[in-house]
Amino acid sequence: MLETLLPILIFAALGLAVIGAWRRIRLWRQGRPSVVPLFKGLAALPRRYLVDLHHVVGRDKVISNTHVATAGGFVAAAVLMILVHGLDLAQGILGWLLLAASACMFVGSLFVARRRRHPPARLSRGPWMRLPKSLMAFSLGVFLITLPTVGLLPSDAGHWLLALLLAAVVAWGLAEMVVGMTWGGPMKHAFAGALHLAFHRRAERFGEGNRSTGLKALDLENEAAPLGVEKPADFTWNQLLGFDACVQCGRCEAVCPAFAAGQPLNPKKLIQDMVVGLAGGSDAAYAGSPYPGKPVGEHHGSPHGPIVGRGGKALVDADTLWSCTTCRACVEECPMMIEHVDAIVDMRRFLTLERGETPNKAPEVLDNLIATDNPGGFAPGSRMNWAADLNLPLMSDLQQVDVLLWLGDGAFDMRNQRTLRALVKVLRAAEVDFAVLGHEERDSGDVARRLGDEATFQSLAKRNIATLDKYRFQQIVTCDPHSFHVLGNEYGELGGVYDVRHHSTYIAELHDAGRLAFSPWKGGSVTYHDPCYLGRYNGEYEAPRRVLEALGIELNEMQRSGFRSRCCGGGGGAPITDIPGERRIPDMRMDDVKESGAALVAVGCPQCTAMLEGVVDATAEVRDIAELVADALVVRPAAQAASLSRQPQLEEVS
Repeated sequence: MLETLLPILIFAALGLAVIGAWRRIRLWRQGRPSVVPLFKGLAALPRRYLVDLHHVVGRDKVISNTHVATAGGFVAAAVLMILVHGLDLAQGILGWLLLAASACMFVGSLFVARRRRHPPARLSRGPWMRLPKSLMAFSLGVFLITLPTVGLLPSDAGHWLLALLLAAVVAWGLAEMVVGMTWGGPMKHAFAGALHLAFHRRAERFGEGNRSTGLKALDLENEAAPLGVEKPADFTWNQLLGFDACVQCGRCEAVCPAFAAGQPLNPKKLIQDMVVGLAGGSDAAYAGSPYPGKPVGEHHGSPHGPIVGRGGKALVDADTLWSCTTCRACVEECPMMIEHVDAIVDMRRFLTLERGETPNKAPEVLDNLIATDNPGGFAPGSRMNWAADLNLPLMSDLQQVDVLLWLGDGAFDMRNQRTLRALVKVLRAAEVDFAVLGHEERDSGDVARRLGDEATFQSLAKRNIATLDKYRFQQIVTCDPHSFHVLGNEYGELGGVYDVRHHSTYIAELHDAGRLAFSPWKGGSVTYHDPCYLGRYNGEYEAPRRVLEALGIELNEMQRSGFRSRCCGGGGGAPITDIPGERRIPDMRMDDVKESGAALVAVGCPQCTAMLEGVVDATAEVRDIAELVADALVVRPAAQAASLSRQPQLEEVS
């Protein structure tokens, strides 16, 4: 009986899966076109899955091993099942391999069941709670029906009722594992996830050491191109595919600073809302953690309906999008390589450019950038006031130098001016041939772009590029990771390609070259806060620590450091949009500092400095790495005198 039923069940399941795949692909293709190399992407899929994806999954060894046993066992068992029971190719070793694969899958499913007995809060429940039973049904059913095939049981063993029972168990497993893979359900991520890895919109992310974190530019010259994303169908088709690949593991939720602070953002819920919009319907069936303070079941949408409604509930409320600090913690932790931040900024662009709806101080900041080229609205001619006594050399006078020092808009902030002065002292001590743009420098455009004002960003960027193209220099050095990121990773698409260094990296290089000497550290215990735009965006974790080590500092690392560093709350325009939550993100970060026992927290970002120093009753002092280095310098008098002999005093511009 089983010899008759099994081929029918197998090929019926495969047929339904093909139909489901076609329906699913049609849903994704509602999105805008995106050119991807079809065969190149498919050829790269095995490495992207086995190496890149498992590099993230492997951070949790138990889950990684569970996934290898369960997923690997399933893929092998499914293929072998078609050969052995579907095509009756049971001769030789195939039957034994099928037994081994199904047994491996069953062992993995036991670990899945154990995890689901008391699942952590970040895991979605609902249909996911039946997944262990489905995994066990498929693996155990395949194992039992294969025993007679390899001669471990007689082929006529058992009653016909037992045969029907086994067929029912196998049918249950096939329905969940094969049919459910394309029709929806817990296994949906396996089909969508594989194609997402093959047709990822950031193919350059894959490969050892590769990164791709710069936002993609809008085509502002094309009047037919949408200004951001208004509705789900405005995303590119492979973005929609990426949303559908979400496994609802909640890793993004666990590291999101806005979610932890009680602001109305949960990146997992946001991605699931996009899936709801993709297919149409409401979020009532969502079985994970909601947005803090927002009940589940009140939002609905469709592929061609607005994502953010006016005067009523749509897919997402605007304050959810404005809560994001763009720290990329969610992207860094996502095993399916989903790009949450890209999606959020795309939706912000529509709200800003088409609707003119930015919250709190954002309109004022954007107006300031347009009128004065800086977010604070300061007179452009006052950019160099802080350096009136430093006799800084100007690019307009020298035309060619080794290093262009990019000041950033910290030049208008009294606190960050101390960092800039310290950095100038360090450069002079190392006899670096450097200059500044002075009044020719404009805001890099980072905050405008993160607030969705792509037009203002491109205007600032193109004018900065035109200025930079007038001069010759080998490197740009800046103490602002946001400027560092934008200049190095986002100006290139607009024609400005530069070698950009964060000041911690450059100081480390100067020390390694023997151009800096330090007196021994005599202060207290120190910890280091990794800026998001230096670490997760650009992969620089070691250089700041090398500098601190060179100073003789032994770090007390925070529990959340390196690629898992907690955001300070200062990125993505978050201090400007100022969406309220249950507590402040910088307060949580200073709690991390307190737990480390450090008396001082070293930073490498003016926004991190401002956010952390704004914490009331902080237990640790906040100092930039440049300040620590400047204090420890052993300066050679001859070098100092030579550096002061450079170009004439900066003229005041009214």
